[in-house]
Amino acid sequence: MPGGYTGKILFVDLTTGVIKKETPPENIYRDFIGGTGLGVRVLYERMKPKADPLGPENVLGFVTGPLTGTTTPGSGRFTVVTKSPLTGAWADSNSGGFWGSELKWAGYNGVFISGISPKPVYLLLSGGKAELRDAAHLWGKDTSETDDILQQELGLDKLTNDL
Repeated sequence: MPGGYTGKILFVDLTTGVIKKETPPENIYRDFIGGTGLGVRVLYERMKPKADPLGPENVLGFVTGPLTGTTTPGSGRFTVVTKSPLTGAWADSNSGGFWGSELKWAGYNGVFISGISPKPVYLLLSGGKAELRDAAHLWGKDTSETDDILQQELGLDKLTNDL
């Protein structure tokens, strides 16, 4: 898809374990530009009215914009969208780093998560595939321990430097 988008969005239902890849029509990307625009569009389209912000019907989205993953200065950004428990309206937050670019390079403009898993899981995006994997062995670990375990488990080189 031209214009800085991959054309694919991933929807993950933690309650059922179902993962769906969807390709929205191209006009959606033109009418709702960027991570916030696309994210809020999906929230209003997919979330039930009066959904409990702290319940399984809320949706948490991680969304990239058209410049994410390019060499444009400041383009290493992604947006997180959800229904705010404080206001009851949508909320968004913007973050930087490598995550947004990695999501885009994995082939997705966004990942939207809903539901509640009956057990600890993590989402793995690798080789064009998405899968939920058991995370019981990670329960109670801090982020450094979790990172080390996953790097070893997945056979990856250490991506971060220990400070």
